[in-house]
Amino acid sequence: MPYFTVFKMRLRMELQYRGAMIGGIACQMFFGLILVALYRALYAGKPQSIPIESVATYVWLQQAFFRMMLASDSELVDKIRSGDIAYDMCRPVDMYGFYYARIMAQKLMGSLMRAVPMLIVAFLLPKGWGISLPASFLELLAALPALLLGLLCVCALENITVAFTMKTLDPRGMQGLLNLLMMTLSGNLFPLTLFPESWQKIITFLPYAQLLDAPIRLYTGEYLPQEAFRIYGIQAFWAVILIALGVSMWNANKRRMIVQGG
Repeated sequence: MPYFTVFKMRLRMELQYRGAMIGGIACQMFFGLILVALYRALYAGKPQSIPIESVATYVWLQQAFFRMMLASDSELVDKIRSGDIAYDMCRPVDMYGFYYARIMAQKLMGSLMRAVPMLIVAFLLPKGWGISLPASFLELLAALPALLLGLLCVCALENITVAFTMKTLDPRGMQGLLNLLMMTLSGNLFPLTLFPESWQKIITFLPYAQLLDAPIRLYTGEYLPQEAFRIYGIQAFWAVILIALGVSMWNANKRRMIVQGG
């Protein structure tokens, strides 16, 4: 399968960026400590209904998988702007599937390379500062499929962003807007568990909450293990919708594409 081959090749390519991995770990550890300190200060002034240990766990899991959220295929963007994407259109493969496999490998390996050492360090931090173990092994098992479904959704969102780039030739505007929505409504800037209950009923159904908020809530016990299949259903629904939308946009762009460059 060509898609599996390109997936493996991209995984190996990501393993070469060890310096970027170390820098990313240091950066995310710093921001994680700052965010936990800010929430501890908030709790000292006004205790909340959610324990600080759960908030700290939420923060560390978001920071650990930050790479999954914002990693993008800069090589593809350069091809769109230079016109080299015309060569890819000659490949005997579906372009959407080809680049979906690439971005999935990039986000998966980039996340694992940073998440594993970060989570080990976060487990060693004092209680209320670091990450807590799930209440049961079942909650950990329930969170893993949700994390995989979240990866499918975030890759689909990335390909929708690329589809807009094919139209505008400049990724900054639409990518900046979509990244802002994703960072805000996925819980990366502010844990969704701290939003008012009335807001959460809407926010948690949106596709952005399926990326990391849903897996983290299954891990922390905010969602009970018996609710897991309902969460999987929502995530799978959005994954199908987003992939279908991305495929239709890519196909429409291929029929009307004007290649720039010489």
